[in-house]
Amino acid sequence: MTWLLPPILVLILLILMAVLARLWPEPGLLSDPWHLLGLVPLLAGIALPLMVSRLFRRVRTNINTFRDPDVMVADGPFRISRNPIYLGFALILLGAALLSGAAVALLPALAFVLITDRWYIPFEEARMSAQFGAAYDDYRRRTRRWL
Repeated sequence: MTWLLPPILVLILLILMAVLARLWPEPGLLSDPWHLLGLVPLLAGIALPLMVSRLFRRVRTNINTFRDPDVMVADGPFRISRNPIYLGFALILLGAALLSGAAVALLPALAFVLITDRWYIPFEEARMSAQFGAAYDDYRRRTRRWL
């Protein structure tokens, strides 16, 4: 399923989230105006992938999940998380769930974290380890997967 790039999955889950929140608005997560707190993770989540995208362009490596990595990047947001793009996507989904106000909207956000943690990340880590060997394994030991 190489067509299911992470941004496509996020878009599908955002649509699902909107449908679920519309069908089952209760129980609510946060009442008005507190649901606007969802803007904080949403905006942080947008910022992380944009920062990483700029970093990848600067070091001339590809960003596509299913292509071989060109360069091992361990600076910028990668000092804190091995997966800042996925962390950003999870924050986008969390923020959208909070903004929707419906508790059921958290389910797609949780689904994203589980799918990413069990499918995308292991796939990428195996390729990084094969490509960069001990350097990547050392980075992996000292840097957390998410936060």
